[in-house]
Amino acid sequence: MMTGADFPSEAKALLDALGYASTRTLHDQTGDPADFLAAFRAPNPNANAERAFREAAASVRLLFQLADVDVGERLQGRLIQDDAFNKSAARSFLFWAVELSGGSYKRGKYAELTREINKRFNIPSVVLFRDADGLLTLAFVHRRPNRRRPEHDVVGAVSLVREINPRNPHRAHLDILADLSFDARSRWMRDNRKPANFDGLLDAWLAALDTQELNKRFYRELLAWFETACDQAKFPTTGAKT
Repeated sequence: MMTGADFPSEAKALLDALGYASTRTLHDQTGDPADFLAAFRAPNPNANAERAFREAAASVRLLFQLADVDVGERLQGRLIQDDAFNKSAARSFLFWAVELSGGSYKRGKYAELTREINKRFNIPSVVLFRDADGLLTLAFVHRRPNRRRPEHDVVGAVSLVREINPRNPHRAHLDILADLSFDARSRWMRDNRKPANFDGLLDAWLAALDTQELNKRFYRELLAWFETACDQAKFPTTGAKT
């Protein structure tokens, strides 16, 4: 996993290992958070939120855009040729790399930063953060159509895979990442009879990052650990002297 200084390149390598890649991107990006905020205006800008974003983010870069056609071609094993970023392609994912100026951020802060990116696009954005201590956090926003303005989405809850240690990742983090891989999500799509396109992949991501499902997984793993500990641990049957 990622251990070096070139975060965008290593973030791409991690995503590629999970089966997500595209040549669609923005060229000549400065990485400056102020430039990002200026280039992609929020529908309802908040000066305090933007200032907080600039203070927390050392750099922000678009890694690539995975569009509907890419998903279909990936499932059918064909190569992707188009490299043009298209902000109007709502049926797509955006993958971002954000380096943070500090370390050990709380969940609420990650959610705030993730929403600040997502509210600028009517496209689901997956954000990979790296804090100053080198820990990684993957964030994804749940969205729903705006009832008054159906052409826009409402940015909702944020799902996080928080503070992954790339040098010594926890088994639970590895399991979640494996479950988010394109192959695993493709199997979920087939098992659940979802279309082999962006809509099916979006449903697959939402299912994998559903808070209830993540909690169920945590408690299943905790129960398995407890049962293993009970099987392997040996306790004295008589009173021990101290």
